[in-house]
Amino acid sequence: MPGRIGAAVSVIDQLLFSGRLIRRGSANTVFSMKNSVSHDDLSVFLTVVREGGFRAASRQLGLAPSKVSTTISRIEASLGLPLLIRTTRSVRMTEAGEALAERIAPHLAGLDAACAETAGAAGRVRGRLKLNVPGAVMPDILPRLLAAFHSRHPEVETEIVVENRLVDIVAAGCDAGIRYGDVVAKDMVSIPIGPRTQQIALAAAPGYLEAHGTPRAPADLARHDAIRYRLPGGPFLPWTLRDGARTITVEPVTRLVLSVDALDTGRAYARAGIGIIGAFHNWLRADFATGSLVPVLPDLWQRMDGPRLYYPSRFGSPALRAFIEFCRNGIDGNAPPDMPGPIRTEPP
Repeated sequence: MPGRIGAAVSVIDQLLFSGRLIRRGSANTVFSMKNSVSHDDLSVFLTVVREGGFRAASRQLGLAPSKVSTTISRIEASLGLPLLIRTTRSVRMTEAGEALAERIAPHLAGLDAACAETAGAAGRVRGRLKLNVPGAVMPDILPRLLAAFHSRHPEVETEIVVENRLVDIVAAGCDAGIRYGDVVAKDMVSIPIGPRTQQIALAAAPGYLEAHGTPRAPADLARHDAIRYRLPGGPFLPWTLRDGARTITVEPVTRLVLSVDALDTGRAYARAGIGIIGAFHNWLRADFATGSLVPVLPDLWQRMDGPRLYYPSRFGSPALRAFIEFCRNGIDGNAPPDMPGPIRTEPP
């Protein structure tokens, strides 16, 4: 709406360039310095940063690499300083480039959201929804959720970026992210998405248990081979069990180490009899049903909070707002009675 567009422009005026923001005849022109730099130019710059190079950005934008290079050169000429350092193998930002990317990303997202809202105010929800998600929510949480969401909003296009580390979703060009736990970036709001709690289950193939014995207590696990996952920062995903009020962390014999990105792949190795696997219970239900994997110490499985959708507190696109509302209400239109409220994180 015009008011929101004006507010977004005012924010850029005051915080982004500390100069006068000029709307010119072109609908895309955002500000004027030595030469005019357009909204599209800045979007190209952010795409180069996000994709890590000119060729990748050109593929994403559908432009020739030379056009992308010319656009970056034009911005640098307008600002009077380099934004990117190019080599034959890589592209990295200068200090000025990092500062510019950090400051323009949320404001351009706000302008895009305001324009999209204006264009779609009188009609159905349309546009693109870009989600940054960990691999753990891909197999059985997102498919059913998105199928129902697209049925309700058929003109929304969804793009999924799979990434397990916590990222700045605005700088990454995403509308929202999904992660486990309450720790999200500053100035973000989060709500539950999918199951409110999940269990980390232990399982093994019948053949493995016949050969090595079935653990009867947590201490028995220390003598067993394990299929373990390593987190992006380096440590293993812990094996934690709950015995009444006691929390027990077990260190088994590590036989196979997988990146946390390969959660689903670990099931295949477990079915082959390599060792005991620790994974989300809902991931293993099909294997339990067929008997290809057998639960290990199921009475001691630890529960953890389910995934949460997190997103900026301002400038949400119509597609994002529709998705947030959909997640709040649940697939059947009724929010679960135990659904906690949104968590708002404030900057330090």
